[in-house]
Amino acid sequence: MNGYEFSRAWFDFSFNNPNKVKPVHTAIYFFAIERCNRLGWKEEFGFPTDLAMEALGIRNYKTYIRALQDLVDWQFVKWIQKSKNQYNANVIALVKNTTAPPKALDKAPPKALSKQCTKQVQSIASIDKQINLKQLKQINLKTLDKKPFLKIEKSEIPESYLGYYQWALKFQELFLKNLKNKGAPTKKIEMASFDNCLGPIQLMLEKDGVSEGQLQLAYELLNGSDEFWKGIILDTSKLKEKIGQLIAQAKKPVKIKTMDLMVQHKIQKYD
Repeated sequence: MNGYEFSRAWFDFSFNNPNKVKPVHTAIYFFAIERCNRLGWKEEFGFPTDLAMEALGIRNYKTYIRALQDLVDWQFVKWIQKSKNQYNANVIALVKNTTAPPKALDKAPPKALSKQCTKQVQSIASIDKQINLKQLKQINLKTLDKKPFLKIEKSEIPESYLGYYQWALKFQELFLKNLKNKGAPTKKIEMASFDNCLGPIQLMLEKDGVSEGQLQLAYELLNGSDEFWKGIILDTSKLKEKIGQLIAQAKKPVKIKTMDLMVQHKIQKYD
């Protein structure tokens, strides 16, 4: 199914079940379709709760999760991995729902259909369908990878990548600052590619169920006074590997007086 077919199936169901469907159901379902489209129509995809609630203006977590569960019960969405709380991302899949009979929606009077068709024939306006993330990646990734990540301007980044880019840039600049503070070589950070910097961030948010709030916790710890992690995490790949430990430490700080000698050696030999 494509976006039009998902939309049609939903409104067929909605028209025939006015006592069930509320605006919140439509909002969540169409945001799921939009996210799936931006991710290149992946069969399974991360659906972060905080992102969806913020984008849709939903303030109450119970309202949001009840509506999402309704979509699952009505067989428009399938749980792949259900989050334990509002701070972790759900992983879902869109379901091809063909159970809703298109009663009144397909029964417009012949005159109305004829009139509508005439209007469509007379129209010369073109319809530009938004390019999806998969196509953007094929077109732009090789181009972006030709120069270092830190040399890429924000204006060069496709809209679908902007959220990941902003997080990747934030961490790359932090890694660079931490290395400079130690007098360590910075060439590897300065020359790191677009994919190497942004890819792990994208995987954390899409696949690993890491929320933006958790990324911020990790950032604050790496930007704090704890010298240990500054010597361990020097790129976003290592951040992806160690973020669970970082989050745990952020909730329960561990005092480390001096940085281990092996960590100091790693920093000095980073390049």
